[in-house]
Amino acid sequence: MRRLGMDLGSREVKIVIMENEHIVFRNKISTMIFYRDFCSYDGKMIVNLEKLNIKHVDSAVSTGYGRNNTDLKLFKSINEIKAHVYGAIFQTKLKKFILLDIGGQDVKVVKVEKGLITDLELNEKCAASSGRYLENMANMLEISLGDLCEFYKDPIELNSTCAVFSESELIGKVAEGIAIERLCAGVNYSLYKRIKPFLNRFKGQSLVLAGGVAKNQAMYNYLKNDYEKIIVLKEPQFNGAIGCCYYAERMDLK
Repeated sequence: MRRLGMDLGSREVKIVIMENEHIVFRNKISTMIFYRDFCSYDGKMIVNLEKLNIKHVDSAVSTGYGRNNTDLKLFKSINEIKAHVYGAIFQTKLKKFILLDIGGQDVKVVKVEKGLITDLELNEKCAASSGRYLENMANMLEISLGDLCEFYKDPIELNSTCAVFSESELIGKVAEGIAIERLCAGVNYSLYKRIKPFLNRFKGQSLVLAGGVAKNQAMYNYLKNDYEKIIVLKEPQFNGAIGCCYYAERMDLK
């Protein structure tokens, strides 16, 4: 069976096709471009699969911020938590773990036991604990996001709890002549400090990292002191879309 999964995020739309539980297609498109160039609207969002170069599919599942706007004649919508848990189970083959998903605008921490969600914590209110915060700070420092994420040693203390005020604080530290390496480490450590209270509720041996921040090497180094095992998903940004496909497979949707 050929399954289509779409994760309609705030920044990007992730698309995956799974055939007999093998990923055969993946694509990532800016959300603005996706809505503008690949969709039409008639009381609901109609996705033009032909423009996306997607042929026949047996079933389609959507998740993310835009999931409820899709054509329900084609797509079944599921919530993001379910999609990301199914994706993590598919990618790790584990049934017991803590899932940490740091997205562009939110943070999800989910406890999974025997393949079932038993507890969760969400933060959708503050940009300072999301991937957008790192992007903004990288722009302020005029450094690539990839380079910023490498630094974790000797972080400068950043105390602002608001993303907007953090920018002003960072400028002040630059003016003091603080080395770029310490500034970058300080940005990464401040993100770690903000998500740590969410993780404190969830004790476990295996932490699974998903979302765009999963490949942040600094975050990995800070988190490894809190967990015995950390697993970075092979496809962290596509995890939600993968979970949609795997959900369709498990539920045998047609």
